[in-house]
Amino acid sequence: MPRARRGHAPRKGGQRRRGGGARGSAQADSGSSEDEAASEARSTTSECPSVLSAPAEDGPGGDGMEEQAQQEDLEEKMKEYVDCLTDKSAKTRQGALESLRGALASHLHPDFLQERCLTLADALEKCLKRGKGEEQALAAAVGGLLCVQLGPGPKGEMLFRSLQPSLLSLLSDNTASPSARLHCASSLGLGCYVAAADIQDLFSCLNCLESIFSWACAMRGCPAPVAPAGQHGLLCAALQAWALLLTILPSTHISHVLDRQLPRLPQLLSSDSVSLRIAAGETIALLFELARDLEVQEAGEDFMYEDMEALGSALRMLATDSNKYRAKADRRRQRSTFRAVLHFLEGGECEEETVRFGLEALYVDSWARRRVYAAFKAALGSGMHHHLQNNELLRDIFGLGPVLVLDATALKACKISRFEKHLYNAAAFKARTKARSRVRDKRADVL
Repeated sequence: MPRARRGHAPRKGGQRRRGGGARGSAQADSGSSEDEAASEARSTTSECPSVLSAPAEDGPGGDGMEEQAQQEDLEEKMKEYVDCLTDKSAKTRQGALESLRGALASHLHPDFLQERCLTLADALEKCLKRGKGEEQALAAAVGGLLCVQLGPGPKGEMLFRSLQPSLLSLLSDNTASPSARLHCASSLGLGCYVAAADIQDLFSCLNCLESIFSWACAMRGCPAPVAPAGQHGLLCAALQAWALLLTILPSTHISHVLDRQLPRLPQLLSSDSVSLRIAAGETIALLFELARDLEVQEAGEDFMYEDMEALGSALRMLATDSNKYRAKADRRRQRSTFRAVLHFLEGGECEEETVRFGLEALYVDSWARRRVYAAFKAALGSGMHHHLQNNELLRDIFGLGPVLVLDATALKACKISRFEKHLYNAAAFKARTKARSRVRDKRADVL
C-alpha cells in the first residue's frame, strides 16, 4: 500500500534515505559571481513569525489564552465558510473556498475538520461537478489542503476516495478550464501521496497524470508536437505531480517507468516555457536518482543511458543560456537549476539546500526530497513553516521528530533584537561582498 510504503521506502524525501537527512551533498564549483549568488540562493534561511516574532506576554498563560481565543474566532469564521459552500450564488461559494484555502494553509484545524469531514467532502464534490472554472480550481486546491490537514488516517482516506473520481474526470476533460485542470493535477498528486490507501489508486493517478504531459513528448524518430502556451501550466503541474508520486512507487515498477519515459522527457527541455523546462530537468534528475537507488538495491549492473551525450549537451546549453529575449529572472532560475542537474548527472551527488524555520532546520539533500518539499510548499505557501513546526504529517515525512513544545521563557530567549539582526545582516553582507570580489575582474591601481 502506498501509505505504508512511504514509511520504509529509501527513495522518499524523508529521513530514511540518508540517515535522518544528514549532510551529504557536495558544493558545486563556481567560477563566476553568478555561480556564487546561485549557491547562496540555494540555502534558504527564514524565521517563522510564530516563534521568533511572537510578542512576549507578562502573564505566564497570557500568550496561550490569546492564541486559543484567536483559534476559536477563526473556527467560528470557518463554520460560516463551510455553510456558504452550498449557497446558490457562485460568487459566494468562490469567496468561501478562497477563505477556506487561506485558513487551511496558514493554521492547523484537526478537530474542526474531523467533525465536518463528510460535509466538506460532499460540498467540494458538488463544486467540482457543477461549478465552472475558478470555482473548480479553488475546490481542487481546498481538497488537497484538506488531505494535508487530515493526514493518512481513515478520515483522510475517505476524503480522497470521495474526491478522486471527480478530480480524475475533470483532469481528463479537454473542454474544462486549464486553470481547473492544473489545480486538479496538483491536488490529485498531493492527495494520493498523503492519503491513498490502495496501490491501484496510485496506479490510476500515475496513469492519468502521465497521459496529460506525454502527448507533448513524441515517440523516438518523430517530431514533438508544439503545446499551446495556455497548456504549459497544466503540463508542468501534471509532470510535477507525476514526479511526486514516483517517490512512493514500489521499486518493482521503477524500471518500466524508466524505459518508457526517460527517452521521451528530454524533448520537453526545448519547450518555450521556462517552468516546463525546469520541471522536465528536475524530473530527469529524479529518474536518474531512482535508477541509481534501484541499482544499489538489486546489486546489478550499472545504470546506463544510451543518449547521455546528447542529454548532457542539452543540459549544458540550458545551464549557460544567455539569450536576451528571456527574462533575466527566468535565465537566472534556469541556469541555477540546470547547473545542479548537470552536477548530479556527472558527479552523482545532489546539492544540499537548507531550510531554517524557528529553532529547527530541514536539509534537502536528494531530488526525491526536493520534489516532496516543493509540492507541499506550492500548496501551503507562506504557511509552510507553520506546518513544518506543528503538522505531524510533515514532520514525519521529513524526519523532524515530535513537535517541539516551547514555553514563554524559551520563546523570549530565542527572540532576536533589532540591533542583533542589524549586526548579523551587516556581517553577512560583508562576507558576501568579499566572496564575490574574489571572482570579479578588478583592475589594480598601478602607482
